[in-house]
Amino acid sequence: MGSNLKNILIVSLGFLFLFTAYGGLQSLQSSLNADEGLGTASLGVIYGTIILSSMFLPPILIKNLGCKWTIVVSMGCYVAYSLGNLYSSWETLIPTSIILGLGGAPLWSTKCTYLTISGNMQGKKENKEGRDIINQYFGIFFLIFQSSAVWGNLMSSLIFELADDRGVGVLSVILVAVFLDDLDKEAAQEFRDKRQPLFSVFLATFKHLRDKRQVLLIPMTMYSGFEQGFLAGDYNKSYVTCALGIRYVGYSMICSGATNSLFSFAFGKLSHYTGRIALFALGTVTNLSCIIGLFLWKPHPDDLAVFFVFSGLWGMADAVWQTQTNALYGVLFEEHKEAAFANYKLWESVGFVIAFGYSNYLCVDVKLYVVLAVLVVGMVLYGCVEYIEYKNPTACTENELEVEKKPSIAQSIL
Repeated sequence: MGSNLKNILIVSLGFLFLFTAYGGLQSLQSSLNADEGLGTASLGVIYGTIILSSMFLPPILIKNLGCKWTIVVSMGCYVAYSLGNLYSSWETLIPTSIILGLGGAPLWSTKCTYLTISGNMQGKKENKEGRDIINQYFGIFFLIFQSSAVWGNLMSSLIFELADDRGVGVLSVILVAVFLDDLDKEAAQEFRDKRQPLFSVFLATFKHLRDKRQVLLIPMTMYSGFEQGFLAGDYNKSYVTCALGIRYVGYSMICSGATNSLFSFAFGKLSHYTGRIALFALGTVTNLSCIIGLFLWKPHPDDLAVFFVFSGLWGMADAVWQTQTNALYGVLFEEHKEAAFANYKLWESVGFVIAFGYSNYLCVDVKLYVVLAVLVVGMVLYGCVEYIEYKNPTACTENELEVEKKPSIAQSIL
């Protein structure tokens, strides 16, 4: 796949390097900076700022800087947070947490935008449907990125040394800055030359909510945050730690990360043959089965394999939500991808923050009911989006017109 595949690999490796270090640092915040709750406070500031930055920053930065340099600047925000942890205090950690939060939403939104642009370009080059290439690219990305959970947990015993190594995050910035192609350079330059009012771009994320499909996708997008929060927090705390001890949490996350990584790649390939609906159905059935099983199961140290079966299945389901939801946004909202992916990160972060917020106040059974309810509502409304697409298909991209040899039926619903 030539230069486009090279670009996907560079983005994926950049995220792998960045989040192998940051993920471990994040998971140990409550231990690294326990005094006066500094670590927990910093995480709350990060997630809160990500929500705020999702509302405004991604379209502004992408339109003005282009995807490549938005990724570089955003990665620099994560490096600033790592540096803030070298001399942890309220004066250093809280400001750098705000900086990370400001960069978090643009980083993820831009990554999705870049993969979508690359997929459509490659589809046109190969005379194939762009949506199939986009799915493959997201599969490749999450194959590499999700493995950071494996490496991060394997290195958890070295995290204190890793936190003092300034080269890890900087390496990801250098990799992207030097080797990533600037695919939308001309579009960014054209936007700057037109000098459009900042206010119109500032509200692009909210304007996108006029699209009824985006509104219908909010619960499913929030579910991605809920289910990730449940696995990382509640499953490990209420099941793994209680029955096996905290030393097994790392192994549980390694299992989840490994299955997530492998199935992300598999689903990216399979979607061409099965379509996205079948994969979303698989993810739904898998999560429903896990939730019902967790309701009925009484964890016991003798059931060692069962703990990893649950984390592995949950990781497989998460591979569906990550690859297919991202690709779905790229296909449905290709004309407004910057605002669409900003919405994706916004609502996923809201789900994560809610799950993070009630974690210490609700029992695990209630949390399971909440996750179940969000899943059911999300998938019902997702079904409505598919019905809308069936009745009024989104306008085909240029390369899809060449493949299908037929005109577009309707424009995206406003």
